[in-house]
Amino acid sequence: MRLLLDEEGMGWDEAYSVVKKTFAYTNHTVLSEALEKWPVDLFRDEFPRIFQIVEEINRRFMSELAAKYPHDPQRLNRMSILSGGMVKMSWLAIVMSFSVNGVAALHTEILKKNVLKDWYGIWPEKFNNKTNGVTQRRWLKKANPALAELLNETIGPEWVGNLALISGLKDKAEDSRLLARIGEIKTENKQRLADLTYSLTGITVDPSSLFDVQIKRLHEYKRQLLNVLSLIHDWQALKENPDMNIPSRTVFFGAKAASGYRRAKQIIHLIHAVADRLNSDGQTSDRLKVIFIPDYKVSIAEILFPAAEISQQISTAGKEASGTGNMKFMMNGAVTLGTMDGANIEIVEEAGIENAFIFGMSSQEVEELRNSGGYNPWAVLEADPALKKALRALVDGTLSSGDDFRELYNSLVYGVEGNTPDNYFVLKDFASYREVRRKAGEAWMDKKKWNRIALLNIAGSGKFSSDRTIKEYASEIWKITPRR
Repeated sequence: MRLLLDEEGMGWDEAYSVVKKTFAYTNHTVLSEALEKWPVDLFRDEFPRIFQIVEEINRRFMSELAAKYPHDPQRLNRMSILSGGMVKMSWLAIVMSFSVNGVAALHTEILKKNVLKDWYGIWPEKFNNKTNGVTQRRWLKKANPALAELLNETIGPEWVGNLALISGLKDKAEDSRLLARIGEIKTENKQRLADLTYSLTGITVDPSSLFDVQIKRLHEYKRQLLNVLSLIHDWQALKENPDMNIPSRTVFFGAKAASGYRRAKQIIHLIHAVADRLNSDGQTSDRLKVIFIPDYKVSIAEILFPAAEISQQISTAGKEASGTGNMKFMMNGAVTLGTMDGANIEIVEEAGIENAFIFGMSSQEVEELRNSGGYNPWAVLEADPALKKALRALVDGTLSSGDDFRELYNSLVYGVEGNTPDNYFVLKDFASYREVRRKAGEAWMDKKKWNRIALLNIAGSGKFSSDRTIKEYASEIWKITPRR
């Protein structure tokens, strides 16, 4: 608007029309704290001319809204770009865009029914979905050359430019030779990760163990804490019953926390404390090992994704917009262990629910329980002594001689900083998570069965190419066609 008004000399109405026909808004989060807002005073001081334009955009929008809803001042306040002393950037983006899209089917529905409900109510025609994708040329061909070559031999090399062709693998799901080769390639990639792990951490891991991986940004809603509690539980169970028939498991974490996100950094500290305790226990360390990969980044991810056998996608249902790591895992033959959240739902649709390990509450159940105000974490703990014991390890001296993890403990059982106890339902979903981890471990011990599941995940990954995503943006939002 500033360029068209001040540099090009357009009148307001013409500039406003051009801008609204030009811009489309992609929303990447349902977290209200991530919908960017700026203090009015800061914005006005730093960008006085821009602020004038924002004020006029908002004045005109409020005038339109008041004419449409003359007896609903609360709606006007909720939808004002300027309110509560803040400039609401997402509201500005919606007003000035011709299209608003989410990045997974569930995410888009949550935007329409919840986060952006008011906006969907006045402009339903703007809303659409564009499920995320990743490029198979980096995350399969480059990162996993042995699997890429096997695909070339099995279905032809054209999958590199058209990942939909990978579905041809489904016809070969009973080919014993092919399944064995998929298993051999996974073993080679696991050895590569084992070598990297030793070089980065000095810790030796067993490539014949189950490689169980959770790599993603560290955030409470992604529930790395659920994974950690299950590790403490498994360790305690092994200590009590060394003859338990469970597979040896190596659990990998890779994550970074936002600089000011104290709780996330506490969780990273907890993961390291659990790793130190479990990895030094001579009684159990050959059965259960924990690795936190330092300085997680793309070059390391290219080794982690091909080596993973379980892909942990365990966010609180309704909180993950899409995820893309889940897609990278899938096309490399890792099996999703997760909630019905984000693009996990579409991954399960493509691979088949029988070829994933799904647990926990649905997004609707989460919303209903949250709105009821009746959730009691103490009742969950009293009903599950093993979970209660695992949680107590955070504060009983098992992992730290001080109160390093008291805040994490309190956040689950009491609530801290104005949040309700167990705000992301870690304790509520624990029993379901524990059971599905058991089932996944049991399935993994049947190597032919597991390799077939892996093959069907690879075969179902065609939808999740960024080529498909970009074509949808091009044809449905940008209205452009390929040059060739």
